[in-house]
Amino acid sequence: MRSTTYNKLEQLYQKTRGYVSTQELMQEGFTNRQIGLLINEKYLEKVCHGFYWMMRCEYEKPFDYKCIEVCLSNPRAVISLESACYYQRIIRTEPEVLTVATERTDRSTMKMKFPVERHYFSGNNFKVGIERIQTAYGVYNIYNAERSLCDILRLERKDSDNKAVIEIYDSLKARKERAERLLEYARLFGIKGL
Repeated sequence: MRSTTYNKLEQLYQKTRGYVSTQELMQEGFTNRQIGLLINEKYLEKVCHGFYWMMRCEYEKPFDYKCIEVCLSNPRAVISLESACYYQRIIRTEPEVLTVATERTDRSTMKMKFPVERHYFSGNNFKVGIERIQTAYGVYNIYNAERSLCDILRLERKDSDNKAVIEIYDSLKARKERAERLLEYARLFGIKGL
């Protein structure tokens, strides 16, 4: 490729914080062929359909890059269950699979470079407990810890780590307002014995 192509890429590094869309690349004058060559030359990494990480920019991927990338792929997806608790720093061990929730009617594909487990929730309770997290790298949706614990118990996840559930519960009941919200969600979702 010509040196002007690499110069355009350097200018783009200055404008963005690492993630760039195909549309932005096209607006800067890159062609599909050039984008493909930049991927092969390890200047760009495809993270999902229509989005790339600029590998040679001065930034490293953030702690919550999986959350950002899933929501780039599907802006309506919500980080849930153990994954939500991990990214809110309530549990210390990162789950092997990122769990996300979408509405039952949302059938958009999410092809990621890491394992993703998807749960379909009904529209009535889907929006309860969603927090929108704004970072320098992007935006993502995540269920609060109280909702996440209720979902873990409600779905009776046989593979969930009992120590993680106890860790989440102890963290939440230590603060009065979080304990009250946990009981409110438990009533809403029909969880008994909390």
